[in-house]
Amino acid sequence: MQKQDTNIKDKNIVAAVQEEPQVDLKEQVRFRHEKLASLKKDGKNPFNVVKFNQTHNSSDLVNDFEKLEGSVVSVAGRILTRRIMGKASFINILDCKGRAQVFVKIDNIGENNYNDFLNLDIGDIIGVSGTVFKTKTGEISVKASDFILLSKALNPLPDKHHGLVDTDLRYRQRYVDLIANPEVKDVFVKRAKILSSIRAFLASKNFIEVETPILGTVAGGAAARPFKTHHNTLDLELFMRIAPELYLKRLIVGGFERVYEMGRMFRNEGMSYKHNPEFTMIELYQAYADYNDMMQLVEDMICSSLDALELDREIEYSGTKINLKTPWQRLTMTEAVKKYTGIDFSKIKTVDAAVKKAKEKGIGLEKVPKTIGNILYAAFEQEVEHKLIDPVFITEYPIEVSPLAKRIADKPHLTYRFEFFIYGREMGNAYTELNDPIDQRERFKAQAALKAEDEKYENDDDFITALDYGMPPTGGLGVGIDRLVMLLTNSSSIRDVILFPTMKPVK
Repeated sequence: MQKQDTNIKDKNIVAAVQEEPQVDLKEQVRFRHEKLASLKKDGKNPFNVVKFNQTHNSSDLVNDFEKLEGSVVSVAGRILTRRIMGKASFINILDCKGRAQVFVKIDNIGENNYNDFLNLDIGDIIGVSGTVFKTKTGEISVKASDFILLSKALNPLPDKHHGLVDTDLRYRQRYVDLIANPEVKDVFVKRAKILSSIRAFLASKNFIEVETPILGTVAGGAAARPFKTHHNTLDLELFMRIAPELYLKRLIVGGFERVYEMGRMFRNEGMSYKHNPEFTMIELYQAYADYNDMMQLVEDMICSSLDALELDREIEYSGTKINLKTPWQRLTMTEAVKKYTGIDFSKIKTVDAAVKKAKEKGIGLEKVPKTIGNILYAAFEQEVEHKLIDPVFITEYPIEVSPLAKRIADKPHLTYRFEFFIYGREMGNAYTELNDPIDQRERFKAQAALKAEDEKYENDDDFITALDYGMPPTGGLGVGIDRLVMLLTNSSSIRDVILFPTMKPVK
């Protein structure tokens, strides 16, 4: 590509779409750096501009056109396309609400300014002042009377015909992804609406939002491998939280009756389309409630998010219709396993019998502790979970996998616990909370004994001390926000709903 000829009088330009030159990327970057150097030499360094008075955005121009027609406005954004037609040009700029079309004519801004305009590149950020009007083809536009270069794009945007399609690069360079693929921004706007709707819903139920430590001396609150760090001054090993549960329940002991926290959790485990090492979760606790109250809360909270996004109760996810109308189905884990495998664990009385039935169905037990409860749970995870498409509450979990849930009095091997599943994915977890400090201490010991050597686990003695002071009957709930956003935005990967997902560095 030759450098831009700024002598417009010698040009004979036909109408065309101005695109990035088909030359080597390094050459494009070099040309842009040369243009910046020239601007600085002429005293027009765009990076010296500290402010631009943006009066309207692209959405305002469309929604308020009748009121704005003929008025002078100031808009700003990134140049995405341009059509140069001799002494007049059209450009499209991208702002936070979408695209705005700008008409630039030499007669309106003067020859010198027009020459400067021709020297701009796709990706540059500009501010434009001008009059709102509608073109002969009916497009709402701004007729520029003045413009200013606010930031020079030294790297070119992806080719406009192909966009940024490399998935790995999209996640690494989310800033480019948001420019090249505008629909991506819509996902995160919806995410913000979901979070706001949840907070508003809980406020209407008299819950208060609190903050608990992210760094702790004990890794607790869930069964997961933590991230470790070290505090130099205290010479202390610390763990990034895997759940806020134990702190939130301390607050219930202290007299708060309805609390929640929504924030980042950290688990040093595997990655997949539905797992990221850091993720967003909400946990809430309600004194004098049980897990039946939590089921009602889940249904109402999800419906509030649907309403916030103006979605019907029936949605489509990955080509599958999902009916979210309430009330949702409720099955005990034993009932669910019997329904989908034919094994009736309510009639199994020995571990040997459970092992035999499981092996007959091809259920893997290599790493499963040999108890009836653990085998039941393995059967559910391997043969049932992925089949639960419409929402369902799975209740009465084995005590072996539920160290923080209250026992069912007449079924002491089971607990008042549920998880709810949609599209074969666990979306949330809830208990009627265990508030017996003696029972809790014993279960912590049993859980610690089952931990792998590379998994750090210690009893949280202070939490037991808190329970010794007395915690009222309490219902607790945790919901994975990222998976909920995936569902409600029809996103196939958790990386599509986290702005900056964890990625392995490129060497």
